[in-house]
Amino acid sequence: MHVLFVYCHPEPRSFNAGLVEVGAQMFRARGDTVEVSDLYGEGFDPVEKRENYLEPVDREVFMPLAEQRNAFKTRTLCPEVQREIARLERADLVVFQFPIWWHSVPAMLKGWFDRIFVSGGLYSSKMRYDQGYFRGKRALCSVTSGAPEPSFVEGGRGGSLDQILWSTNYSLHYMGFSVLRPHASFGIQGHGYSYASPEDFRRQLEASKTEFSTRLAGLDREEPMGFPGWNDWDSAGRPLTDTPHAKRDIPC
Repeated sequence: MHVLFVYCHPEPRSFNAGLVEVGAQMFRARGDTVEVSDLYGEGFDPVEKRENYLEPVDREVFMPLAEQRNAFKTRTLCPEVQREIARLERADLVVFQFPIWWHSVPAMLKGWFDRIFVSGGLYSSKMRYDQGYFRGKRALCSVTSGAPEPSFVEGGRGGSLDQILWSTNYSLHYMGFSVLRPHASFGIQGHGYSYASPEDFRRQLEASKTEFSTRLAGLDREEPMGFPGWNDWDSAGRPLTDTPHAKRDIPC
């Protein structure tokens, strides 16, 4: 199996980086191959803009989706976009590792989604959801937060993790991935926020790394999360009443 970590944190000595390291070690130890896309370390530009396209469709009005479709068709996508797409195509499993910032993903990662999931190339009107480009590949979001785990519930101080990650997980489903239940490491304290003594916190960090490695080692036994597909909607995209997804909330 080939594993891609899409790592999004500006500090190479962060706990997020430590999780990528222990995860990569676990996979390599059992014979898998591993690749890391370090968005900050490699200087990825998350901003979609006119300058990304050398042969624009329209030099007066910038239309991102039209430019993406044309660049894919003419094979003129930016080198860094081509690099990231090639990494995704090689991967059987993609692990997104990032901190929760402002109850969402870092802007760097959102920009990666904007630029890498190229319209007309990696998705089209019919090549989406359970018919998506990356069908057969699995994806997992691994997140960290400084807040304690009990606060991440509906109505809690941290908010529902399902709601926080819904758009990210659903976007991965949109692209055809089989999306696994997210992994969360809570209570990664610092910068004036503290929930444990320094000694207890050190033990917690090591335990969290072990928990993450153990989770990754058992992913082959996990079922992906349930999301609706083309057979669950009518021609207007409304849910049909007699499908498995119509009568229950979709977890994130």
